[in-house]
Amino acid sequence: MSRESRPLAVRMSLSVLAVAGLVACARDDVPVERRLQEALDAGLTRCEVHGAAAAVIFPDGAVWQGASGVSHPDVEMSPDMSFAIGSITKNMVAALVLQLAEEGRLSLEDPISTWLPPYPHVSGAITVRQLLNHTSGLFMFWDNQEIWDDLIRDRTRVFTPEEVLGYLKEPEFEPGEGYRYSNTNYLLAAMIVAEVTGSTLAAEMRQRFWSPLGLESARLPLEEPYPENLAHVWGDNYDRDGSIRDITFLPRASHDSTAYGSGGVFMTAPDLARWTDALFRGEVLEPSSLAEMRAFAAGSYGLGLGRLGRKTGGVRWARSEGHGGGNIGTTAYMVHLPDHGVSLAVMVNRFGTGCASQLVGDLGGIAARHVRPASVAEIVWSVEGLLSVMYLLAGAGALIFALRRDRPLILVLFGGLAIVGGWVSSTRGLPLHYVLFPEGALLAVIGISLTVAARWRHGR
Repeated sequence: MSRESRPLAVRMSLSVLAVAGLVACARDDVPVERRLQEALDAGLTRCEVHGAAAAVIFPDGAVWQGASGVSHPDVEMSPDMSFAIGSITKNMVAALVLQLAEEGRLSLEDPISTWLPPYPHVSGAITVRQLLNHTSGLFMFWDNQEIWDDLIRDRTRVFTPEEVLGYLKEPEFEPGEGYRYSNTNYLLAAMIVAEVTGSTLAAEMRQRFWSPLGLESARLPLEEPYPENLAHVWGDNYDRDGSIRDITFLPRASHDSTAYGSGGVFMTAPDLARWTDALFRGEVLEPSSLAEMRAFAAGSYGLGLGRLGRKTGGVRWARSEGHGGGNIGTTAYMVHLPDHGVSLAVMVNRFGTGCASQLVGDLGGIAARHVRPASVAEIVWSVEGLLSVMYLLAGAGALIFALRRDRPLILVLFGGLAIVGGWVSSTRGLPLHYVLFPEGALLAVIGISLTVAARWRHGR
């Protein structure tokens, strides 16, 4: 760099650094509701789904709900649309069983033979607890191709629980000798609920959970009518022909009757977030029962609840607990962040894309950072923090190389990439823009100023 160009480069660098700092701070001043919506919109553009709905409940009770994309052509997705929540149903069934245990109407240590007659390939010695934590060893009925062939052959057929049990094969292991996630466990748990209460699963859930908590959208077909305001769902309806079409109103009774207590509930994202918040606030179960539910063991699974890990939004920032679920054309998650008191729900109108889990990470990261910003140590020792340090070192190397070889455009390119990375990280709730914005601006301005100065010298 020539002596004449140095003052210009320095002045421009300092000016842009100041602007970059203001941009970074301004980004932090954006309301959390807007950041959540932007993250939902941005996340949806990365996914092969038509639409998504989500809700977040903060520790102070404040609720954000949002939607993005479309339900179907010319109809935007709305938070008040209902989705099938799939295996999240297991969480509600487990809570119901735990309530019955609190009332002394059954025990988690009861062998299921206390409540149910014998069935082929089902040991009567299996305990209720082993059903709820998937340590029964029971065969997963979905793994039998014959049930798929039969429910696809006649999609209007309503399967009874006893008929579903007819598709079981030999157990995977003896009760209590391992862990194997199996919908069969929750089919039997739902049957026990009906036996103990003399009622239906839907009626018990409505009386105990849905009505007291105001979860007006909750339904359990076929014991109740389907919700009226369904989000349209997309896929190939298990035809395995690769098509993506609106399958909302195609016959589905065979599948939904089979899912039943293991995956049959429908509700909206705000109601699912409300359920999650109520569960972890102690509005559903006694503290001892909630502790039982959260006693994670094999498979990081408790009683109808899973430990989802410590990495959401790309940063190891918090524990997360909850459950995922899928059904015809939908994927859903309920998640609670115990270190932050945040509960959230995410639903998308397609199955098997991985989009819902990505959105959980993005939205959860923003919500958690809003409640409790990350410490410097957490940021530095996160994967992203270490990458930022590496990017700083790479930026210093690029600066030295560009100055020695007189190639300032390298700095413009390198700086531009850093600014883009900073903007993306800020929209996802990651605090990396504090590094990427200033560094990117500094390198870009030095590169531009050197280029301008060089041309100015050549033009003299």
